[in-house]
Amino acid sequence: MKRATYFLPIAVILVAGLLASIFIVDEREKALVLQFGQIKRVKEDPGLAFKIPLIQEVVFYDDRILALDTDTIEVTPSDDRRLVVDAFARYRIADVVRFRQAVGVGGLPAAESRLSSILNAQIREVLGADQVTSDTILSEDRRILMNRIRDQARAQALSLGLDVVDVRLKQTNLPEQNLNATFERMRAEREREAADEIARGNEAAQRVRAQADRTVVELVSEANKEAEIVRGEADAERTTIYAEAFGADREFFEFFRSLSAYEEALKGENSSLVITPDSEFFNYFGGSTGVPVE
Repeated sequence: MKRATYFLPIAVILVAGLLASIFIVDEREKALVLQFGQIKRVKEDPGLAFKIPLIQEVVFYDDRILALDTDTIEVTPSDDRRLVVDAFARYRIADVVRFRQAVGVGGLPAAESRLSSILNAQIREVLGADQVTSDTILSEDRRILMNRIRDQARAQALSLGLDVVDVRLKQTNLPEQNLNATFERMRAEREREAADEIARGNEAAQRVRAQADRTVVELVSEANKEAEIVRGEADAERTTIYAEAFGADREFFEFFRSLSAYEEALKGENSSLVITPDSEFFNYFGGSTGVPVE
């Protein structure tokens, strides 16, 4: 009985010690075995591993690609047009030993704070470099600038044991105090362009109207010219006909002209004509026989 009584606590202690010496590394993690704060071993492969209970401890670090959003900062490109920029980065812990040595017990929060400072410094340096304007940042060359920021940030982040996988500019805007001025300038520019278009349209309309008026004048003038020619030819032909008629039968022609004169003189129901009886106008009213008065 006494032997069984002593054996049970010893067995419990051995089992507890064995369990305390075992740790499991997930496939998404890396582990550091520390002894009194000093790195003794790195465990990167997933599975079971052992440590010395009470003397050694295990610190786990995420081995996946992590995300970091930077703070919004202002940058000044070479054209002195200030921009508000914020970015995000993708990174992973590439070297857990260097990572531990660089950030100590601060872990990921301390590492992300230092990485954010690195990224902001590189964003300011790249976007504020010569030949980089606000138009360049907003154009297709933006990808080249982001790759340059990533490469320069990666070179500095290696000292932290981090590998910067990617950097992207999420948002690029004007500062709030500049937005109204920019909108007003854009509105003024659009109004100026609209005024120019209206002026060009009015000028074109005036040219078309003037050309139309000129065409109308030319057509009317040409029509009047042709009408005058036709009228002159008709008058000439009429005169020729009268002359031929007068030459063929002078007495009849004079009689016909007198009748035409009577018709024109005595138009209307209340026409009155005051003239002496012996006037030549009444040559063909001389008597009932119609013989002219001599």
